[in-house]
Amino acid sequence: MRLEYCAMMSMTEPRIGRVLVASLHQAIADVLPSRLEFYENWLSVSGLREGTIGLAPLFAVLSFLRTEGAAYGQITARAGEYAADWTVGDLSPFGRRFARALPAAWRTRAALRTARALVRQTYPGSRAIMKLRRGTASVDLRGSLFCEVRETSILPLCGFYASAIARVLHHFDLSADARVSECRASGERKGCVLSVVVLGASVDQSAAAA
Repeated sequence: MRLEYCAMMSMTEPRIGRVLVASLHQAIADVLPSRLEFYENWLSVSGLREGTIGLAPLFAVLSFLRTEGAAYGQITARAGEYAADWTVGDLSPFGRRFARALPAAWRTRAALRTARALVRQTYPGSRAIMKLRRGTASVDLRGSLFCEVRETSILPLCGFYASAIARVLHHFDLSADARVSECRASGERKGCVLSVVVLGASVDQSAAAA
């Protein structure tokens, strides 16, 4: 009976989005190449290919990454950038061209919609509630898997999402400063709060217009 219950749980457990798993795998390979084989005990190649990696393996990876010191922040930030690159890359060529031709205000909203979809794709239980006002977006982040910790953390753990959102905006030819204002890993909130200040056209676009 116990085995049958475990089998049913494994079948119904929500799977981690491939974009999150693949981006973490690539970021670990970039920052800690000598440790990649160790982390592949959980981020297996077959699991990456088949999309069968669940919560337990991911939590194990994140737990070990938090013991790697400064590398944790480097890996999660780079993983966020990869996730944004691949998410925007999956948009249709026409959709990307159309969005980049929009006025900055509309382009910002289109980029934030894409970023919100990225958050949802990382895990079915994760979502972002975004409010944009006068060029600054407040992001109420719910269900961040990076912040599921038993002990509170002084430093924010959800930098993955700040990095991903800023990178999505960059792909829409917008420069932005995205930071974690509050992190639920500190034990003070049920969710995380990110502040995204849209600074205007990116350097690449400004140079092209000159």
